[in-house]
Amino acid sequence: MNTPAAPVLIARMRAAGRDRLTVGAGTVLDLDTLGAAREAGASFIVMPTLVPAVVEHCVAGGVPVFPGALTPQEIHAAWSAGATMVKVFPAGVFGPTYLREIKGPFADVELMAVGGVNADNMAAYFACGASAVAFGASVFRREWLAAQAYDRIAGEVRRLVTACAAACRPT
Repeated sequence: MNTPAAPVLIARMRAAGRDRLTVGAGTVLDLDTLGAAREAGASFIVMPTLVPAVVEHCVAGGVPVFPGALTPQEIHAAWSAGATMVKVFPAGVFGPTYLREIKGPFADVELMAVGGVNADNMAAYFACGASAVAFGASVFRREWLAAQAYDRIAGEVRRLVTACAAACRPT
């Protein structure tokens, strides 16, 4: 929601996807922004940190919500508030082994690694306890967007999908 005209973009993506895409909103930091995101059609909410009022509204409305956290205290607070999954952000600062250490005392907490995840390290995040991974700036690079290098973006998305399929394949 920190992108100019984010609600318009969300609505356009939903229309273009014709119910084939699940479109969410990120950087939701207050109830007004949550309202704008939901009105535009966002079906899930992502935050860089825990905003208890936003989580409370999402939980009450049955909207999947992914608050960001990094420290054990923050992760516990986000999960206790009702997070669908806790967005460990920025995961790349500490790497995959950090998630393994966190899962020790928080075995039941669903963790999503965000920030620094790529096709080359994705399997390690899953092996260390991530329930999900997410990406953004590593694929939607400003220079690629400015140059309209959609083939490069598509290629990187394909690499991520291939890496995810390999990492998530039952052994």
